[in-house]
Amino acid sequence: MSNGPPWRRGEGRRPPWWPEGESGPWAGGQNWGRHGRRIARRIGCFVGLAFLVFLSAIFGVVWLLLSAFGAVSSAPFDTAVAVTALVLGGAAVAVAILVLRRLAAPVGALIEGAHRIESGDLSARVPVRGPSDLRSLARAMNAMSGRLEAEETRRRSVLADIAHELRTPLSIIRGQAEAIADGIYPADAEHMAPIVSATESLEMLVNDLGTLTLAESGALRLHREPVDVAVFVNETLSAFGAEARAAGVQLTERVDAGVPAIDGDPGRLRGVLGNLVSNALAHARAGGTIRVEGIGSGRWVLLTVRDDGTGIPADLLPRVFDRFVKGPSSTGSGLGLAIVRDVVEAHGGSVTATSTAADGTAITLKLPAVALG
Repeated sequence: MSNGPPWRRGEGRRPPWWPEGESGPWAGGQNWGRHGRRIARRIGCFVGLAFLVFLSAIFGVVWLLLSAFGAVSSAPFDTAVAVTALVLGGAAVAVAILVLRRLAAPVGALIEGAHRIESGDLSARVPVRGPSDLRSLARAMNAMSGRLEAEETRRRSVLADIAHELRTPLSIIRGQAEAIADGIYPADAEHMAPIVSATESLEMLVNDLGTLTLAESGALRLHREPVDVAVFVNETLSAFGAEARAAGVQLTERVDAGVPAIDGDPGRLRGVLGNLVSNALAHARAGGTIRVEGIGSGRWVLLTVRDDGTGIPADLLPRVFDRFVKGPSSTGSGLGLAIVRDVVEAHGGSVTATSTAADGTAITLKLPAVALG
C-alpha cells in the first residue's frame, strides 16, 4: 500500500485545506492540466494578435515616414492603409495597457499572498478581483490559507492536549520513584503499582497517537478478510464479561440471522468495538444494560452499541469524535472515539452517535459487507 494521504496519492479524497465544493487535481474533478493549457492558449492568442497589430502599426509609421520623404508612393489609398494600420496599432497598445493593468494588480496580490503563506503567515488573504480565472484562483487560495490556519491552530491545540495528558502519568511515575529512591516508600508491590499503572497509561496514549497518525496520513494498513458478525460480537462481549459483572451491568447482543459478513480487518475492528463497549461500561448505571445490535442494510452492516447510561452532554455530542474531546466525568485521554471514527472511515464506512440523558447513548458503525457472488 502506498504511503501518504489519499489526496496526495490521487485516490479521490480532498485535502483538509482545500475548499469544499471546489474540484481539484485529484481523481473525480476537472482536468486541471487541460484547464491550465486553456488559459495559456487564451493568453497566447491575445499576445499573438496584439503582436500582429503592433507590427501593422510599425508598418504604418514606417510607410508614412517613407512617403513623407518621397521614398515610396504617397497615393491616397496607400496613405489611408498606413494611417489605418497606425490607428489599429495605437488601439492595440491601449488595449494591451488596459489588460495588463487589469491583470497586474490581482496577479501581484496573488504572488504577494503566496509569498506570505510560504513565509508562515497563514492569515494572508488576497482580494478576489480580475478575470474569472483569477477570481477562482483567489477564492481557492483564500480558502486554502484559511484551512491551513485552522489546521495550524488545531495542531497547536493537539500538542497542548498531548502535553497535558502526558503530565499526569509522568508526575505519578516521578513522585513514586523519587519517594522510593529517598527511602520514604519501600520498593514493594503496593508502591510500585502506581508506577506500573502510569506506565500502562503512557503506553496506551502512545499507541492511540500512533493509530491516529497512521489514519490521518493514509498509512493505516488494513488486513481485510470476512468477519462473521455474530462471532465477532460474542467474542468482544465475552472479553468484557468480568468487568461488566463487577459493575453490575448486563451485556446483551442481538445480531440478525441473515446479516452478511463484514469486509474488514478483524484486529482493528475488535479494537473499535471494544472501545465502544468499554466507554459504555464507564458511563453505565449499576443494574443497567449494554446491548450490541447487528443488522444488514444492503451492501452495509450496521453495528450499534446501545447503553442506558447518563448520556453525552448536548454541547459535547457534535464534537464527540474529535481528538481529546471528553466529558467532565471521563477518565480517558479523549482519543478513543477519534480512533473509532478514523478506523471505520479507513474501512470506507462511517460512525454516528445519538444520545439523551433519559435514554442513554447509541453509537452506530456503518461498515462494508462482503460482496456476494
